[in-house]
Amino acid sequence: MTDDGVKLHYEEAGSGSPIVFVHEYAGDWRSWEPQMRYFSRSHRCITYSARGYLPSDVPAGVENYSQEHWREDVRAVVDGLKLDRPHVVGLSMGAFATLHFGMKYCAKGGPLKARSLTLAGVGSGAHPATYKGFQESARIYSEEIRKHGMAHFAGTYGHGAARLQYRNKDPRGFAEYNRQLAEHSAAGSANTMAGYQARRPSLYDLTEEISRIDVPVLVMAGDEDEPCIEASIMLKRAIPRAGLALLAKSGHGINVEEPGLFNQLLDDFLHRAEAGSWGERDPRAAPPSIWGPAGKP
Repeated sequence: MTDDGVKLHYEEAGSGSPIVFVHEYAGDWRSWEPQMRYFSRSHRCITYSARGYLPSDVPAGVENYSQEHWREDVRAVVDGLKLDRPHVVGLSMGAFATLHFGMKYCAKGGPLKARSLTLAGVGSGAHPATYKGFQESARIYSEEIRKHGMAHFAGTYGHGAARLQYRNKDPRGFAEYNRQLAEHSAAGSANTMAGYQARRPSLYDLTEEISRIDVPVLVMAGDEDEPCIEASIMLKRAIPRAGLALLAKSGHGINVEEPGLFNQLLDDFLHRAEAGSWGERDPRAAPPSIWGPAGKP
């Protein structure tokens, strides 16, 4: 249960050092099945549905959906299950929540409530050039969901430019993803769009806080996920202990589109994070960038 009384559905499998998986906007607890099956062989794996996503509670008001709510819901799962510094792995909107969890609970000089953070498909709408447009489109999507329902939304939003790679590679997997998206609560999805997506802050305004994250971080993105590429590079530059992996010819939902490669990269990262060998970037390998974390020299 969250601080404001929302019940979150979760499932777990396996034993060992814990991993918490945080899903994307178009997903739910089922989205991490390829990772649950693989990593539960050596880890205690937890996947949950966020507020507004069945079978978790669906709060009625837009005010119950925000970046802060999602961040604190990650903490509620960690604390509620008494997890000792889990690895937290997020995709897309779940990666935003994971990043904000890291800013508050994994900052230098702080309590370090996670062992590592993985940010996959992170950054849509974060760049200053697209930020206002993303917010406006989120408000429009919210109204479309309320008016037309989830089946219509899955047939439009669910077939976006960064989803076509998955459809072309794996039509059966894509059909399953799209079917699950259509099953989501219309009220919860609309409220998440209006309350969270349309109001979350730009990451480029938070680079100082981001730079204080003091645990190993893996940033992953598909090289055809255009809205996320620049933000992923910024995060690599801003976070001292971050590494960046780009998956070739891949779109947004890389954990299901390329599960084998995703699991291989994540598995290597988790081993190195636990061994203490995923350190800060050597300053000799980090000359001043013409872009910088915030687009400044």
